[in-house]
Amino acid sequence: MPCPSQQNPPGTAPAVLGLGSNRGDSSSILRGAIEALAGILEGLRDARVLESEPLYVKNQARFFNTAVSGFYRGTALELLEEIHRIEASFGRDRQRERRWGERTLDIDILLFGGQIISLPPRLEIPHPRLKERRFALIPLLELLPDAVDPLTGIPYRIILDGLPDQGIYLR
Repeated sequence: MPCPSQQNPPGTAPAVLGLGSNRGDSSSILRGAIEALAGILEGLRDARVLESEPLYVKNQARFFNTAVSGFYRGTALELLEEIHRIEASFGRDRQRERRWGERTLDIDILLFGGQIISLPPRLEIPHPRLKERRFALIPLLELLPDAVDPLTGIPYRIILDGLPDQGIYLR
């Protein structure tokens, strides 16, 4: 999944993560988060950074978004725990933030191999709102142009084409 020409290293699963930030120096935060993720994902690749209007809670700053792909040695739940540690190291406090509000760093597992995981509210893969978010689909498709939704088999490119403009700006 991270790159069609790459084979999974033994004992790994391909993963695609979405990253976002709209509090603090978002560009530096995303760069630092990508460096941290390079320590846990083999063969990490990153997409361009986009700037996007807030989608759900409008009265906040624009978000900076990107995606990374790579191979993870462990389970999706173990990856989630590592992601939460990285988010916290960049100042994220899940207990004090408002849902869909401002954050220094948000990292979502968009895809994990071809797995479908449903452990709400802790973890759902594919990400449950991926198909409604241009800011997540654009960088995912930059990394994986032929990616398909494992639930429906519909190519994400078709899903993206059906979404309305959501105020996405290339950086």
